[in-house]
Amino acid sequence: MQRHGEVCMIFAVAAAALLAAAAAAPGAAGREDRQTYIVHMSHSAMPSDFVEHEEWYAASLQAVSDAATVLYTYNTLLHGYSARLTRAEAAALESQPGVLVVNPEVRYELHTTRTWEFLGLDGTDALFPQSGTGTDVIVGVLDTGVWPERPSYDDTGFGPVPAAWKGKCEDGNDFNASACNKKLIGARFFLTGYEAAKGPVDTSKESRSPRDNDGHGTHTSSTAAGGAVQGADLLGYAAGTAKGMAPRARVATYKVCWVGGCFSSDILKAMEVAVTDGVDVLSLSLGGGTAEYYRDSIAVGAFSAMEKGIFVSCSAGNAGPGAATLSNGAPWITTVGAGTIDRDFPAYVMLGNGKNYTGVSLYSGKPLPTTTVPFIYAGNASNSSMGQLCMSGSLIPEKVAGKIVLCDRGTNTRVQKGFVVKDAGGAGMVLANTAANGEELVADAHILPGSGVGEKAGNAMRDYAMSDPKATATIVFAGTKVGIKPSPVVAAFSSRGPNTVTASILKPDIIAPGVNILAAWSGSVGPSGLPGDSRRVGFNIISGTSMSCPHVSGLAALLRAAHPEWSPAAIRSALMTTAYNEYPGGNGILDVATGRPATPLDVGAGHVDPAKAVDPGLVYDITAADYVDFLCANNYEPAQIAALTRQHPSEGCSANRTYTVTALNYPSFSVAFPAAGGTVKHTRTVTNVGQPGTYKVTASAAAAGSTPVTVSVEPSTLSFSKAGEKQSYTVSFTAGGMPSGTNGFGRLVWSSDHHVVASPIAATWT
Repeated sequence: MQRHGEVCMIFAVAAAALLAAAAAAPGAAGREDRQTYIVHMSHSAMPSDFVEHEEWYAASLQAVSDAATVLYTYNTLLHGYSARLTRAEAAALESQPGVLVVNPEVRYELHTTRTWEFLGLDGTDALFPQSGTGTDVIVGVLDTGVWPERPSYDDTGFGPVPAAWKGKCEDGNDFNASACNKKLIGARFFLTGYEAAKGPVDTSKESRSPRDNDGHGTHTSSTAAGGAVQGADLLGYAAGTAKGMAPRARVATYKVCWVGGCFSSDILKAMEVAVTDGVDVLSLSLGGGTAEYYRDSIAVGAFSAMEKGIFVSCSAGNAGPGAATLSNGAPWITTVGAGTIDRDFPAYVMLGNGKNYTGVSLYSGKPLPTTTVPFIYAGNASNSSMGQLCMSGSLIPEKVAGKIVLCDRGTNTRVQKGFVVKDAGGAGMVLANTAANGEELVADAHILPGSGVGEKAGNAMRDYAMSDPKATATIVFAGTKVGIKPSPVVAAFSSRGPNTVTASILKPDIIAPGVNILAAWSGSVGPSGLPGDSRRVGFNIISGTSMSCPHVSGLAALLRAAHPEWSPAAIRSALMTTAYNEYPGGNGILDVATGRPATPLDVGAGHVDPAKAVDPGLVYDITAADYVDFLCANNYEPAQIAALTRQHPSEGCSANRTYTVTALNYPSFSVAFPAAGGTVKHTRTVTNVGQPGTYKVTASAAAAGSTPVTVSVEPSTLSFSKAGEKQSYTVSFTAGGMPSGTNGFGRLVWSSDHHVVASPIAATWT
């Protein structure tokens, strides 16, 4: 799984590609035209001559195929099964009585010491009940598994495992069930769907067990809920005490990702088992593009989890900074983008012409000479048309031996380029961003002296190396620096809105730390994650929305412990309405991709502020029935709604009601104007979870052009006399005509003597 190189870039894999992969997989001979489908059944439609639903499922499958067998049955998050089918068999099955939807399987890809201080959690023990023997809050993480021996999972001081817990530790290759304890209370693995598509797991490369041979799963679970570990660092960088967001919460891991990816049939089964086991929070740093919610397996599983009171947090993806690039956009999922923290790892590139440039690096080894050495551009040291990218075998050893090589970023992973330079005899590497990455700097544990620099510095260095045949350079590594300003800034890789499935739901919801995050790591691979990296570390520093997602998962666990009566929607609302979108001086949080203030399409409500989220004043609550109304407003057909809700199709939308998407009680506003302009109304209801008080509203919005957006709120004052009291209001957004694609942004804020409850506004002309 190549994630560490280009910061966990997420690519959706189309069903056709999956079919080709399955055909090429070992053991796939004779079934080249088959792929896995997930079959959603109407539970109540089972004919009376069947006793068990599994019998009915098998009979429905046999009616269309003599060869297919059931891979999984699903009994709680959805009703149905998965099986390997031809396209013709899948089409025939979809017309069978009781079959709601037949979805082709999708392959998903994998999309800390200082974050406690950066998030202001130090000194907040009184706000969060996280002391003593540990809480009964359980964070379930779907990922690449766990390395249980890491001290982040030490159970010292924890009381007995919660009595209601139904999960277990599963034995497997290189993993013993005794590895679990009172902190790491569950570890399971799911690969039936994976092996059906790709063939048997190669146990010489990865463990057929919950053990994490990749590192990603250990990193995410310890970020969410790892215990405090003193003396943590990566090769001397970021030294300090590492701990997850909810260090006293319990952890359960579900391995669903393997060398060849993460398959939706396995993900759905793991989500179902996790819910049955008794998790309180589900964390999925996975992505697979966008699809209608009833065709999105994570959205399907998350809907049922939400109904059972489980908070689901997912990464937005790493396909930024382009617009409309995010995944996991269902409104019952909390979608998390990535920002930086106030820590950096500078590595200064000093050129022979007297110019110096600041890059970043996690290199820890023999330094370069204090005097400069020859410096060459990779494009001038290769016979390949792509030589500037430092791809395997592309450099001419005679031209790079003993020199620092300037490589352009792109195509192959960042750290892998250093291996190429080293293999060709190079002394060091400068990795230059191109326009695709701009000035974003992501630190890497390079295998040789190396520094990553921004596009502008890279352009200047390239000009120098190409114009001066005697160009020289050196790199000076400055270790760890904290207090970096401005921070946070939005990571360029962080995927952006708008939400392509439902434009009226603003996504992402929020951003959290996701750049250069230190957390526990697998003992199977080095910090680069590459096969040739023989280094072994207890902690690693990596970047991606895969890292920001578990931050929010852990914060949700803290809020669940502090407010066990809150619904998943209330927890998300508390995180969103207390988030900040400005620095202390009043300037907006910057987007590193543009150098300008970020918009709600980049950050949603803003950056999490957990110390405020524990006491938000008001929350926007949403029930499962509200989400069903939302699906009705989106004109979903009865079978499509039933695939999500498991209700009988007749229990869906009423012909006597008018449904509007703008009535969903979301903590943000995404306003879709026609090109001619007009007035759009949204209705909301807030619940008082604080002390009695009176709230007054202020609102602002502006178009990108000369046409303003007028925001009118009725009533403009809300008074609450007790906790649990609800009040409703209506917002009218009015604007003139603008070209299609124009955006305007603003903020709606309810303020009392004690609380500020803020919601972002994003207006778009369609």
